[in-house]
Amino acid sequence: MDPIKRSAGIPDPLQSCHTALVEGYVIKGHVPAADIKQLLKKRPNIAGLTAPGMPMKSPGMQAPKLAPKDYAVLTFTEDGKTSVFTKY
Repeated sequence: MDPIKRSAGIPDPLQSCHTALVEGYVIKGHVPAADIKQLLKKRPNIAGLTAPGMPMKSPGMQAPKLAPKDYAVLTFTEDGKTSVFTKY
């Protein structure tokens, strides 16, 4: 998987377990569906979104039907710059 992650332009510190390519954006890790929908609506000039590591209270990592909590989804650019997209 590492070569795929590198070819998608995901800097090492932003790596996570899952990788998806969605309409030209890279989605990395347990990013909530609502954030992906917002990304596709806004269409910012970024490479993608990431939830680095495996945040314990992200979708798929906590009990069913609980809201995401205690982590941030970050934007990242091809040169590795990040900013907070959503804070939970």
